Amino acid sequence: MADNTLAHRAQHATTTEAVHLPPTAAPTNHGKTLAAWVTCWTIVIGGTLAGLAVAFALVWGFWVGIGICVAGIIAGLVLKGMGYGQGGAETIKRQKANGGH
Repeated sequence: MADNTLAHRAQHATTTEAVHLPPTAAPTNHGKTLAAWVTCWTIVIGGTLAGLAVAFALVWGFWVGIGICVAGIIAGLVLKGMGYGQGGAETIKRQKANGGH
């Protein structure tokens, strides 16, 4: 009968684990772009407003909060298209001016 205890399996590993690395290095700004900040904070504000409206049973306030969230997503996409997103021309220019971050 084979020894199938945890101690035996820990000392006699029979499988190897594959390492999967990303194809390229991640950008140095880690998503700290104007488009990311605008999108994030407008969604946080809109979500907070919508949540408070639900708590106080204000239907119109809920829809205003959801509208702010949608506006934040649209604003982020517009800013990304203008080059203020990850890998955009304006973001790269800002990184070079600030020493790469």
